[in-house]
Amino acid sequence: MSKRITLKHIASEFDVSIATVSKALSDSYEISAKTKEKIQQYAKMHNYTPNSVALSLLNKKTKTIGVIIPNIMNNFFAKVFVGIEAKATEKGYSLISCISNESYEKEVKTMELLKNGTLDGFILSLAEETQAKGAYQHLKNTINEGVPMVMFDRVTDAIACDKVIVDDFEGARHATNHLIKTGCKRIALISVIHNLSVGKLRAEGYEQALTENQIDIDQKLIVKIGKREDFETAMKIVLADKSIDGLLCLEESSAVQSLEIIKGMGLNIPQDISIICFTNGKLPKYVSPKITTISQHGKYIGEMAANILIDRLEGNAEAPFQTKVIKTSLIERESTKTSD
Repeated sequence: MSKRITLKHIASEFDVSIATVSKALSDSYEISAKTKEKIQQYAKMHNYTPNSVALSLLNKKTKTIGVIIPNIMNNFFAKVFVGIEAKATEKGYSLISCISNESYEKEVKTMELLKNGTLDGFILSLAEETQAKGAYQHLKNTINEGVPMVMFDRVTDAIACDKVIVDDFEGARHATNHLIKTGCKRIALISVIHNLSVGKLRAEGYEQALTENQIDIDQKLIVKIGKREDFETAMKIVLADKSIDGLLCLEESSAVQSLEIIKGMGLNIPQDISIICFTNGKLPKYVSPKITTISQHGKYIGEMAANILIDRLEGNAEAPFQTKVIKTSLIERESTKTSD
C-alpha cells in the first residue's frame, strides 16, 4: 500500500513552505499561477487528500469543541448534549465528549488532557465534587491560557466566562405555588443534590413560595438525603408524618422512588400526597401515576451554549461575557391535583 502524501512531502518536493502549499491547493491569489499549477498537478498525480487536523493546526483552529458532562445517566445532561451536538454539526464543528462522573479529580485531569490536544474551546457543567470543594483553579488556568469556555446549568461566580443557566429558583417557586394552589398545606422538599448550586437555588425558591403564602418554613420538611444513606428508609421516616400532603423532589430519580414508596404504604397519589419533580426526563412519564415535572429545556440549553462558544470562536473573542437564563415550564400530569 502506498504511503499517504502530506503537505510536508509536497513542500519538500518544491522547496517551499507548508503554508505555500496549503495556499496553492486552496487556489489563493497570494501564490503565482505557475507555482499553483505545478503544486496542484503534483498533488493530483499523487492522489493527495487534505488532512483536516494538519490544516486546522496550520490555521490555528481545529473546529473541535471539548464537552464535559458530570453524569450522562441524567436525562437532562443527555438532552443538553443532543443540543450541543446538533448545533456544532450545523456549524461544521466536531466534539470530544467526556464524563466527569461527578469527580473533581476526573474533571481536572480531563481538562488538562483535552487542553493538550486539538480543540478550540470548552462547554461544561461542573462536577458535584468540584462544587462541594469550591475548587476552581483548573478552570481559572484554562481561562488564563486563552481557551474560551461556556459553562451551563452548574456554574460558579468564581469564573468569568459565558454561562447558560436555568432559572432554578423561579422553577421551584412556581412548582411550590402550584402545590399550594391545588390544596397542599404541608409540603416537604426532598433533595439528594444539596451540595450543588442548582439544589440550593431550588431550595431557596421553595422557601420563597412558602413565605409568599404565609406558610412557616419547617426545617423538618427540608429533607437532605446523602448518597450513602438508604433512600427508602429515610423517606419512610419522613412520610411517618401523616400531615405531609405534597412533595417537591429536586431531581427525578428521588421522585420515582418516592412515588413507589408512597404507593407501597397504601396512600393514593395525588389524593393523599401530590408530587412534583425536576426534571422532565423519561422516567416521570412512564410510571403510574405520571409525575408532574418542571422542564428545563435541555436541548435548547445545549444549542445556546454551542452557539455562544462558536460565535466567540469565530470573531467575537473580545465581546463581554454573557449569562443567558432559561425559564422553566411546569408540565402537569397525574401526580398533582387540578387547580380550582
